Amino acid sequence: MPQRVIFLGGFLICAGLMAAALYFQYVEHLEPCPLCILQRLAVIGVGLILLIGGLHNPGKWGRRLYGALTVFAAGAGAGVAGRHVWIQHLPFDQQPGCSYEFGYMLETFPLAKTLKLVLEGTGDCAKVSWTFLDLSMPTWTLIFFIGFVALGLTLVFTSIGKR
Repeated sequence: MPQRVIFLGGFLICAGLMAAALYFQYVEHLEPCPLCILQRLAVIGVGLILLIGGLHNPGKWGRRLYGALTVFAAGAGAGVAGRHVWIQHLPFDQQPGCSYEFGYMLETFPLAKTLKLVLEGTGDCAKVSWTFLDLSMPTWTLIFFIGFVALGLTLVFTSIGKR
């Protein structure tokens, strides 16, 4: 399979994930929690890397660079999604309480403190408001991020023909 198809196919999957997220937010009225927002940023990052790789259609070293960047962005997203899944599986009495709104944190606190507060999660992060095949949205996102890490590793370590 040509590498350009792989890059652009990965980008289309990211675009589909973002379309689904926006559908759930604006049509189904499921407001994203702070961890959801970070996962969206990671999906956008992976998508942009793959789109640029597809448009560039690089040689061997460029493919490896885009693959490594994909592994980094998807790995970060997997870390956030994994944390989110962990928070959702905590017993009720151990779940974090509600915190500040994401926009307020960005305006009020330095970026490092905002990230720390976001990663702690909130009561909203623990709530499961949608499932498919008995898996929550963060669980599905984690599965996709693991797939993107595998895609990035494939780009780094295999010789895909440039056609």
